[in-house]
Amino acid sequence: MTLKLDKIAKYDKDNFFLLAGPCAIEDRELALTIAEKINNLCVKFQIPYIFKGSYRKANRTKADSFTGIGDEKALKILEEVGKTFDIPTVTDIHETKEAELAAAYVDVLQIPAFLCRQTELLEAAAKTGKAVNIKKGQFLSGASMGFAIEKIKSVNPNVQGMLTDRGNSFGYSDLVVDYRNLVDMREFGSPVVMDCTHSLQKPNQTSGVTGGNPKMIGTIAKAAIAVGADGLFLETHPDPANAKSDGANMLHLNNMEQLLVELVRIREAIV
Repeated sequence: MTLKLDKIAKYDKDNFFLLAGPCAIEDRELALTIAEKINNLCVKFQIPYIFKGSYRKANRTKADSFTGIGDEKALKILEEVGKTFDIPTVTDIHETKEAELAAAYVDVLQIPAFLCRQTELLEAAAKTGKAVNIKKGQFLSGASMGFAIEKIKSVNPNVQGMLTDRGNSFGYSDLVVDYRNLVDMREFGSPVVMDCTHSLQKPNQTSGVTGGNPKMIGTIAKAAIAVGADGLFLETHPDPANAKSDGANMLHLNNMEQLLVELVRIREAIV
């Protein structure tokens, strides 16, 4: 499925698109550094690119976990990234009141997996006119996500929707990826994305810090392209061990180029 966003029209329409960046906006310099590195690679490989960064992290395990540097400060950094590199940007929203706030700064509003059934949140995002990326809940099947698309289309028939898989709960502290979900979600006529980093989380750790298995990122990404994913979601950082959020399942920024080389080859082989 073709993703309709003005700023990515200049790239190869037959390639997969990429949503990538840090988990959270930690500071201006880091955001610009990551965006520049990935954007240069995406220009080189003709991959449509959307910079990802959460302006605030509302879903944290512990009360003292990092949640952000301030809403307006983080959103202005996202806006600067978009303008500097002429690329679209995406960030999460968690409550209906956040939709208009974030929409003033970014191109895509993302609905977190735990909130994908929240009707008023979905509708508020769609009403802004921005594209909406809905993450599939870890407790849902891909086939059930058609109702989420129906909700955003009911208030804005022209809204660009996306559906993103991020695995399914397997016991209390693991996730597994069922690639049938990508196939099922494509039936709803919206681009389908595989979240290759969050799907490798190890949630509910007794330490209060979510674990991960980043060595499997390439495997998840390659398989997703092979079964027809339209886009990939990757969180990345130049120093994952010291990232302020979700570092345990991030791709090291230095490993991004080789992975993209391999993914482009797979894509070329199947289209």
